[in-house]
Amino acid sequence: MNIGYIRVSTEQQHTDRQHEIIQWYECEKVFEEKITGTKRERPELNKMIEQLRKGDTVVVEALNRLGRSTKDLISLVEQFNAMGVDIVSAKENIDTTTPTGRLVFMIFAALAQFERDTIAERTREGLKAARARGKKGGRPRADQKAVAQALKMYDTMDGNKGRFSISEISKACGISAPTLYRYINERKAKQK
Repeated sequence: MNIGYIRVSTEQQHTDRQHEIIQWYECEKVFEEKITGTKRERPELNKMIEQLRKGDTVVVEALNRLGRSTKDLISLVEQFNAMGVDIVSAKENIDTTTPTGRLVFMIFAALAQFERDTIAERTREGLKAARARGKKGGRPRADQKAVAQALKMYDTMDGNKGRFSISEISKACGISAPTLYRYINERKAKQK
């Protein structure tokens, strides 16, 4: 049985393209979740793994939908292999039902890890060089006066009938909605 797995990292991302690919492979079951790939616990992935049987094939749009890292991906493939389950990845054109597919999978996984490691190394080197020049890394903090004003405006909201919407507050104060939500959540955490 072909079983599809679809994952996007955020609620704002769409799964349409992945659904089209999964339909092309005529998957009988599809497991879908909106959760970052860096999370160890992915409920739908775990549910899918519990239902896999020998002879099944897991179909994904791309390998990065399935694994958090090369190590995680290889571990998953080894687990699937031990269960007698294969993987098909449309983007990388990998089909582990064939010896060539298994070899290509291992090469792609190693190259992907190498690329991530290289990017991380360059980032660390860049930050170190910037610090040596007296620069700080990261995003600049939001203007605290603007944040205070935004929180004050937010406090005037009364359920859904408030005086200001989140987008109005963001525009008026010059801070993004995610930044506003982050400060709202930080304030709630402090109040607990």
